[in-house]
Amino acid sequence: MLALLHTSPVHVPVFDALRDAESPGLALRHLVHPQLLDRARARGPEAVSAEVSAVLADAAGHGARAVLCTCSTIGAVAETAGAALGLPALRVDRPMAAAAVATGPRIAVLAALESTLAPTEALINEEALRAGREAGVRTVLVPGAWERFESGDTDGYLSAVAAAAREVRDADVIVLAQASMAPAAERFDGAIPVLSSPRLGLLAAAQRAASDSSFSGLRTM
Repeated sequence: MLALLHTSPVHVPVFDALRDAESPGLALRHLVHPQLLDRARARGPEAVSAEVSAVLADAAGHGARAVLCTCSTIGAVAETAGAALGLPALRVDRPMAAAAVATGPRIAVLAALESTLAPTEALINEEALRAGREAGVRTVLVPGAWERFESGDTDGYLSAVAAAAREVRDADVIVLAQASMAPAAERFDGAIPVLSSPRLGLLAAAQRAASDSSFSGLRTM
């Protein structure tokens, strides 16, 4: 069973649909904790490390063989917590970051939430170092997008993201920093490739959940 740590309930049907299309038969357990993002935005991601650890330990106790964190803001915290527990944990945007680095050195990151920008840039630089490649990261905060997301204006949210993508110049690849932005890629018809995280993240996490060897040594709290 793969546990998914969300900070918004909108991700639940998205990842259920991806599972049905890409990994049918994979059992998912959705853990929705919006308060984690609220606190991380107010006090920094490390402020929720203890709570994230408790959530992951509980997931392991209920049979999770791996965890996928779908929130880019607290993704690094989840990976660290998982490592301390001996539970494979993956931030949803890590496979996307690796793919972006492999595509080219000029990487434009679009985000709807300011707290996502620094963690995503750091992740891309980490993956570039791992791959031995150069990466020049430019970040763009899409104005007004998060307010539309929070108000339930999904169409306006995705339209704003797609419009921001069309303004990007001199980039080898565009990265959509948040999982909720993924459908905006379908509204972009430019020549620059656009990467989103849900599908790549789920596939990578499913592989970890299927690996018996990676699950050894679990420590519960």
